[in-house]
Amino acid sequence: MQYQNKILLLSFVATVVLALIIIPILRKLKVGQIEREEGPKSHLKKQGTPTMGGIIMIIVLLIVGAFLYIDFSKDQPDVANAILPLIGVSVGFGLIGFVDDFKKLFFKNTKGLSPRAKMLGLLIVAVAYTIVLTNVFNLGTDTYIPFVKEYITLPIWVYIPFAVLVMLATTNAINLTDGIDGLSTSVTTIIITCLTVISVLLGVKEVTAVGAILIGACLGFLLFNLHPAKVMMGDTGSLMLGGAIAGIALYLKMPLLLLILAIIPIIETLSVMIQVTYYKKTGNRVFKMTPIHHHFELSGWKENKIVSVFSLVTLVFCIIGLFAI
Repeated sequence: MQYQNKILLLSFVATVVLALIIIPILRKLKVGQIEREEGPKSHLKKQGTPTMGGIIMIIVLLIVGAFLYIDFSKDQPDVANAILPLIGVSVGFGLIGFVDDFKKLFFKNTKGLSPRAKMLGLLIVAVAYTIVLTNVFNLGTDTYIPFVKEYITLPIWVYIPFAVLVMLATTNAINLTDGIDGLSTSVTTIIITCLTVISVLLGVKEVTAVGAILIGACLGFLLFNLHPAKVMMGDTGSLMLGGAIAGIALYLKMPLLLLILAIIPIIETLSVMIQVTYYKKTGNRVFKMTPIHHHFELSGWKENKIVSVFSLVTLVFCIIGLFAI
């Protein structure tokens, strides 16, 4: 446990130092947030806030991950090799987000990558990761059923589409949660911490190591991302964190546990689906604005209150999730 604490602290310090260097560079390059015209009017004042901050967490993940790989290679080569796909899937999704952010900023609009191109990129990374887990690391297709506390073995032709769906759904949900200062970072930090605690209980060292890096990076980034944010993570960060959560859950054979742990991202996603479906049928809205954090914002809640309440709900459900294993 002491070793993991050192990793977390190293990651935290590295993130803070990098943020102090990179944020001014982003500001100088005028890599600023472009707010949606249909979004809350209060967000227009955030226009120009440095974005693509997720690159900070990706760099930390790569640097500290490389250090761990070298360190584990000395006496635990299996753990060292297992770290690679966990980092790879996170960085892979993050790079899709980076390209999306780059296009948004380069063309000065909020569209970025076309939905088809973005989905294709995410699909390629998801399929590649699933194949690596099943064919290279031979982790099998066992999937844990929460509360029942038993594993079921899925046929490979069922497992691969299922795993891909989990990754695409998770990255999209975390992306939707990233709408106000500090929300996505706070919620994902709690989820990743819960998954890391589970890896400690199960003795899965590679997940514990990567989880410690991510927790430290998120906490360091949160110092600059809480309201009023000095930097936004952009799709670079939200897709990276979504990929990390899904990748870790699949590696632990517990993707179904995300139905509990990721309750807030799930609610955010459902709010959008309900709003769109209801509006198409009736021309009326269920919520003032979606994702649902905007509904609470337009109802008078301050951003910090939304972050606090949503984080508390996530924490409670993560505790429930621990009882489910």
